[in-house]
Amino acid sequence: MDNKTPPRRKPLVFAQRAPRAGGGFACSLREPRSCFAPPRVRLLDILRGFSVLSMVVYHALFDVVHLFGHPMPWYTGTPGYLWQQSICWVFIAVSGASLHYGRHTLRRGLVVLGCAAAVSVVSMVAMPSQRVWFGILHLIALAMLLGALLKKVLHKMPAGLGLGVCLALFLLAKTLPQGYLGVGDARLWALPVGLYQTPFLFPLGLPGPGFFSGDYFPLLPWLFLYFAGYFLWGLLKNRAVLFSPAPRGKNPLEWIGRHSLWVYMAHQPVIYGVLLLLRQVGFM
Repeated sequence: MDNKTPPRRKPLVFAQRAPRAGGGFACSLREPRSCFAPPRVRLLDILRGFSVLSMVVYHALFDVVHLFGHPMPWYTGTPGYLWQQSICWVFIAVSGASLHYGRHTLRRGLVVLGCAAAVSVVSMVAMPSQRVWFGILHLIALAMLLGALLKKVLHKMPAGLGLGVCLALFLLAKTLPQGYLGVGDARLWALPVGLYQTPFLFPLGLPGPGFFSGDYFPLLPWLFLYFAGYFLWGLLKNRAVLFSPAPRGKNPLEWIGRHSLWVYMAHQPVIYGVLLLLRQVGFM
C-alpha cells in the first residue's frame, strides 16, 4: 500500500467569462457563483439608475411646484410632460428587458406589489389629494407577475414580431383611459361608455366616474410597453458589448439601478423632509 500524500488539487471556484456567441455565458475556475446566476447586465443597470435618478429630480420639482407653491410654467407645460414620459418609458421598458434574467420573478413581483400597496396607504393618509390608487409600482408588480406566467409563451415568439406588435398596440391603446383607441388626437374607435361606469376596472385603463390617482399607470396600455422592452432586449442581448458582466464598479448609476426599488420607496419622504428644512431656514 502506497502511503504517499496525494497531490493537492486546486479548489473549484468559478469565474465570469465573456459571453458565448449564442448569448449565454460560460463558467471558468476563479470567481464564485457565476455558474449559478446570470451576470448583472451593466447597460440595464445604468439605464434603470439614470431613469430613477431623473424621477427623483422630477418628483422634487413636483413638490416644489404643487406642495410648496412655487410655480414653474415649463414644468407644468409640454417640456415637463415630455420629461415625465421619457422617465416612464425608459423605466418600464428596462423592467420588461430584465424579465430575461429573473429567476424568482413571481417572488419579486409580490415584493413590489407589497411596496405598491404601502405607497397607496401612505399617500391616502399623508396626502389624500395626491393619493395613488394604481401607480407605476402597481403596474410593474402586475407586469412582473404576468411576465413570469407568460415567459415560455413570450420566449417562443420571434422578438422582432413581438416588438412590432407590442409597440403598435401600445400606441393604439395609449388613449384608452380617455375613452377611445387612436394615435394622439386621431380617434380611430370610440369605446362604449358603459366600460367607464364601474369603479373597479381602473387597473385595466378604464377609470370610472370620479376616479383620481396622483400617479396612474394602468395595465393598458403600459403592459404593452413592458413586453416591448422584453422583445427589444431579445434582439439586443446577444451582442457581447451589451451582455458583458458588470464589475462591482464605482458608477453611481449602476448602484442606483441595482437598488431601484428601495430608492423609489425612500426618495419622497427624504425629498419632502429636505424641502421642509429648506423652508424653515428661509431658502424656500
